[in-house]
Amino acid sequence: MSNAKYLALAAVVASAITLQPARAADMPMPYIPHPVVQEEYGGWYLRGYIGMSNQQFRGLDHVSFATAPGFTWLDTGGFSSAPIFGAAIGYQLNSWVRFDVSGEYRGGSVFKALDRYDTGFIAPPTANNDYSGIKKEWLFLANAFVDLGTWRSITPYLGVGLGFAQVSIGNFRDTNVIMAGGGYADTGTSWNFAWALHAGLAYKVTPNFSVDLGYRFVSLGDGKTGILTNLDGTCVACQPMFFRGIYSHDVMLGVRWLLDDGYAPPLMRKG
Repeated sequence: MSNAKYLALAAVVASAITLQPARAADMPMPYIPHPVVQEEYGGWYLRGYIGMSNQQFRGLDHVSFATAPGFTWLDTGGFSSAPIFGAAIGYQLNSWVRFDVSGEYRGGSVFKALDRYDTGFIAPPTANNDYSGIKKEWLFLANAFVDLGTWRSITPYLGVGLGFAQVSIGNFRDTNVIMAGGGYADTGTSWNFAWALHAGLAYKVTPNFSVDLGYRFVSLGDGKTGILTNLDGTCVACQPMFFRGIYSHDVMLGVRWLLDDGYAPPLMRKG
């Protein structure tokens, strides 16, 4: 083979080696999609609950207490526990914050109290007033909650609520057995500013359904009866009986149903 042929063959081989990387660079790269991202967003939910109240108050008040000689309390009074039935509609803003508006009926709570005063007679020197009544409420609150993270499907939370309470006190009786007397009052109703503090645990049964065990402190304001009237139709100062500073420690068991799945539809993005 001549020298010219050797040189031509070497030139062809060199060209093939230098052109191969260029051709590889011109080939299209394989498409690698970005990972699918689910963006969290809010959703509407419904909440329902039942519970029991543990109600207390700061004191009973009437104008006659200041004028009764030797007046003292033997039992300052208290309320029995009563059932609670409530429902709410709300919005889950994100995994941490949610808001709802609730309305509830608070069933009849029995009230009892007992006082003693001097009669001014030799016999009997003292007498007693045995008070009784039944208290009920409607409570309406706008609530804000903070969910504090989820562990093993359990989410602790804290919350606050502001709203209004309708407090009704009826079946009020003042029984004075010793003096063979007493009094009564018609039902009295008060609309008050109310506020509440919440704490609890929610267990997520499914992504959209949770069971909730909660505690709440709620301040309901003052309550009052109708005009307190003696059994003979007369009245002392013709004033209601006032129940000052009613509040309650409530325990509630509820369910919460998220109407949305809580996430935006996944979007595939091309690079």
